Amino acid sequence: MTKQEDFLRTQKILRLVTIDEKNFPHIVPVWYLYKNKKFYIGTNTRTKKTKNLRKKKQVAFCVDIGIKSPNIVGVMGKGKAKLILKKSMVEKIAKNILLRYFKSLQNKSAQELLEDTNCIIEISPSKYSSWSYWAINSSILFIAESNISRFGK
Repeated sequence: MTKQEDFLRTQKILRLVTIDEKNFPHIVPVWYLYKNKKFYIGTNTRTKKTKNLRKKKQVAFCVDIGIKSPNIVGVMGKGKAKLILKKSMVEKIAKNILLRYFKSLQNKSAQELLEDTNCIIEISPSKYSSWSYWAINSSILFIAESNISRFGK
């Protein structure tokens, strides 16, 4: 597992960008699961992001942490999304996503979210960039890796 994959597996918030019918970006923070080089996001077919994805499959995303050096790290990228609507798959993936955020699915909030989730957004990234800042002897070192990997087209 690479440092980037480890970072994506351990963070909790992904900012998802979809494009609306007027070609404006719609940005929303979401809970997610990163597995097998794909992102999975539980949602409902009533949401703006889902409605946008029915028309345009292109997405962008960003996962980042930190506001002061050291420990400013992030990964952003773009790719294509598809909606998973098969009930058995939705339930299985949604449970795995929610278990990242709740100790148990038996609490009321987890149950309400699970009941309201009727689709999963699956993102297949095609390109991404990452960055890191570290403090070294009161100086800041900035490392940016642009387009460091491309997933299958």
